[in-house]
Amino acid sequence: MAEPRDPSVLFFDSGIGGLSVVKEARIILPGLRHIYVSDDAAFPYGAWDEAELLDRLTDLFGALIDAFRPGLIVIACNTASTLAIGNLRLAFPDQIFVGTVPAIKPAAERTHSGLVSVLATPGTVRRQYTRDLIRQYAGQCHVRLVGSEHLAELAEDYMRTGFVDEADVAREIAPCFIEEGGRRTDIIVLACTHYPFLANRMRKTAPWPVDWIDTSEAIARRTLTLVEQMHFEPRDFSLPDIAVFTSGDPRTEVMRLASGFGLSTVPFPD
Repeated sequence: MAEPRDPSVLFFDSGIGGLSVVKEARIILPGLRHIYVSDDAAFPYGAWDEAELLDRLTDLFGALIDAFRPGLIVIACNTASTLAIGNLRLAFPDQIFVGTVPAIKPAAERTHSGLVSVLATPGTVRRQYTRDLIRQYAGQCHVRLVGSEHLAELAEDYMRTGFVDEADVAREIAPCFIEEGGRRTDIIVLACTHYPFLANRMRKTAPWPVDWIDTSEAIARRTLTLVEQMHFEPRDFSLPDIAVFTSGDPRTEVMRLASGFGLSTVPFPD
């Protein structure tokens, strides 16, 4: 039998969007310690050159693995997953990674009109990985890829301040809605873990009702499936669930937000 792994799961995102995944995971995986890492120093990832971002992620994960030795790593970020997960698995073969990819397969299975939109960051839209998912699972559908420049930042601001301009949200989601031959878009995939925080505003400002697919619960349940197949050491419950921010200086409202998700903020490891 393999050596038991550390009873912890490290969740990673470019900002605070992955907290939607942590929320689900803390419910279904209470026996493991949850470590949330926000790369807020580099947010938003859409502004980065891909080669530079890949180098950053490889170096950053090396530091995080050395510091925390997690039993499992969940990349709760579509951009980082579609860009880097293959390289990370090669660079750190002893680690087990769970990625986040656009929920194109379930969208294709559930659509009635055949018109599906994938709302994502520009990086996720550009990635060949995303187009391969469409080719593999949604060949019978018309899938529109919509790269939002500002929605992730709007979600960050909303979670920090409790305010968002609904006109800005409406503008970002408008390209998702198409009409063709008497049919309308009926499913929109939220292909960024930030976006579910604005789901209510999206529903309110949408030109017609659609089914919004949020992958947060699916990611948590995929993690549960892997955990059930693994062997972990018993958890030491004196060690709290924590949040770590790469900036080293998160805003007070962000620390308060993390606390609301049951996480204690600790300094980024030296």
